[in-house]
Amino acid sequence: MPIGADAFVETCAQLGLDTIFTLVGDHLNEVLLAAARAGLRIVDVRHESAATHAADAWARIHRRPALALVTGGPGHTNALTGIATAQLAGSPLIAVSGSRPSTLAHRQAFQDIDQVGMARPVVKWSAEPPTAAEIPFYLERACAIANTGRRGAVHLTIPVDLFRSLVGQTARSARDLQVPPAQSAAVDAAMPLLRAAQRPVLIAGSGIWWSHAEDALRRFIEHTDLPLYTITMARGAVSDDHPLCMGYADPALNHSVQPAFREADLFLVIGKRIDYRLALGGPRLFPADARLIQIDIHPEELGLNRKLDVAICADAKAALEALIEEAGPTPWPELPWVNHLRDLRTAWRAHLAACAEDAASPLHPAAFYRELATALPPDILYSWDGGDFAHWGRAMLPARHAGGWLRLGPLGTIGAALPNAIALQLAHPDRRVAMITGDGALGFYLAEMDTAVRHNLPIVIIVGNDAAWGLERELQSAAGALETVGCRLQSARYDLIMKAFGGDGETIERPDQVRPAVERAFAGNRPYCLNVRIRGVRSPFTEWQIAGKKP
Repeated sequence: MPIGADAFVETCAQLGLDTIFTLVGDHLNEVLLAAARAGLRIVDVRHESAATHAADAWARIHRRPALALVTGGPGHTNALTGIATAQLAGSPLIAVSGSRPSTLAHRQAFQDIDQVGMARPVVKWSAEPPTAAEIPFYLERACAIANTGRRGAVHLTIPVDLFRSLVGQTARSARDLQVPPAQSAAVDAAMPLLRAAQRPVLIAGSGIWWSHAEDALRRFIEHTDLPLYTITMARGAVSDDHPLCMGYADPALNHSVQPAFREADLFLVIGKRIDYRLALGGPRLFPADARLIQIDIHPEELGLNRKLDVAICADAKAALEALIEEAGPTPWPELPWVNHLRDLRTAWRAHLAACAEDAASPLHPAAFYRELATALPPDILYSWDGGDFAHWGRAMLPARHAGGWLRLGPLGTIGAALPNAIALQLAHPDRRVAMITGDGALGFYLAEMDTAVRHNLPIVIIVGNDAAWGLERELQSAAGALETVGCRLQSARYDLIMKAFGGDGETIERPDQVRPAVERAFAGNRPYCLNVRIRGVRSPFTEWQIAGKKP
């Protein structure tokens, strides 16, 4: 007769959860052995939060639920940061923690804490199966909840004795998932506003990616000639090289956004929360008299921070297909506005190019990225961290491939780019992954270099090394600090650390070293660390943050 661990693994296989991100612990031995016997892929990492970050990234990359499995107690508390990150990113993470035996609850057992209660504030649903026979029901329900509506994280605590207990007849869920269609009345109301607009802007967010709407988005803008700005998981859904794509919708990284948006008379926002990144819909970006149409699968998002003229509660792809049909058979004429936006973007690119002309030593980040852009493989996939060095790259490098621009998410969990890169490389074994980070952020999950080596993942880690928490240094300095506090680091040789784990690497100090070093990094089949000695320079992101604090 099977035990609870077998029932768990069998249900995982039925749900398509074929990969488990984990870190071994006493509560998990039975279920991990069962998973290995069943042929599930087990990706073991060095920190529980790395397991949840990697599973979150796996879910985003594949647009379906993914599984992280950690031990209880400190394993569970370590995992919470990754769980919260997935929840804010709208990623269908199924986070499972083992625990002490259910028979020892509330009796001062080893590692006994309220794991379900701790997870509940940062997930869509948190629960503990009462018996081994109900593990399949709870796992199926977790998967359905994580993947319904606005996706998000769910948590299950499964006591170790349930994994070990014999299972008779199991309970099953019968939940049926439905994708909401676009309401015809709302689409009808939106179309006259779109036709009448003289200065329209389309902002596309992660809903495009989750609904597989990349092709529909491209067809819609080509038919209507609406200028497009992309953000979050929509980056690369339509290439930045497309004549109607104006690049990042993030005003902190694309300084042509603010003047463009403040002149616009209509915004169509698809699959993107009107959140802090869009100034909460306020006057810093959005004119008070501009019309606003928002499409979102989550009804609570519609009109949350900004009054709407039309709200469409629908899957992004369904809404775009309905709008294309309603737009009529004849392509719309190009507006003079589109060329104006192109001029704004050209001016912004010229500013970045001028920054890259700085030939002083140590390297200016913009000068490094100018050289990097000429050496990267054409189908490169990016895992981006936070911090000033990464923000220079996000401002300068184009997004050309759907699903190839993996970011931290609204929680801003710096350091997570390394476990994210592990998932990205696992998902795309035939393509190359560049992880771009700073020396501060890299320290959080440094031991995951070992994970990359053990799993033969040829990730190229590009670390900007200015021996500081650069962004915080600049913010403190802008606030008038004569000496910064807590911002200094050692100028460590991160390339040698990678070599110590069994990978390879080298240090870059001059522009002429960039291209040959990058070519060596991507020519090999081992994880590689490029330790780039840079000068700390305020990124466009930090300049935007500082400007926003001024009265």
